[in-house]
Amino acid sequence: MDFAAYVRDIEDFPKPGVTFKDITPLLKNPQTLKKACDALYNFTTNLKIDKVVGVDSRGFIFAPMLAARLQAGFVPVRKKGKLPYNTVSEAYELEYGSEILEIHTDAIEKGEKILIHDDVLATGGTASAVCKLVEKLGGEVVQCNFLIELTFLNGAEKLNGYQIESLLQY
Repeated sequence: MDFAAYVRDIEDFPKPGVTFKDITPLLKNPQTLKKACDALYNFTTNLKIDKVVGVDSRGFIFAPMLAARLQAGFVPVRKKGKLPYNTVSEAYELEYGSEILEIHTDAIEKGEKILIHDDVLATGGTASAVCKLVEKLGGEVVQCNFLIELTFLNGAEKLNGYQIESLLQY
């Protein structure tokens, strides 16, 4: 399926000079949404996964669907101050600023196999921070998967040593 036909570019969003990859056309089409979820799931068929970590905020779209299909738990990673319980945090840089991510301290048990999902791999800062959070809690990252990878930003370099899968590459 040509998933790229369902992704539109929004120029100068969220700030001038940034071209945002808008996945809402893909999400609103039930057949395309299902096929995208199936394709992301197919990246994981030979992996043992205990939990799927979804990254705030668009990572929350596919991560719970993947968790349900994998019969795994879902864990949200959110921006600082958005989770209600005790957290650990990790600061990181992204293509248009800096941020802090948090995860609940009881979200992952030592030795659990973790799939990290986000919508876009850009500079790799977000995904790298999430990997660090998972490892702080004793989890093992078995794969990072993405709907879109912006290869020209070289984000995969920050995830050296982790298995990376992406449905679309630009």
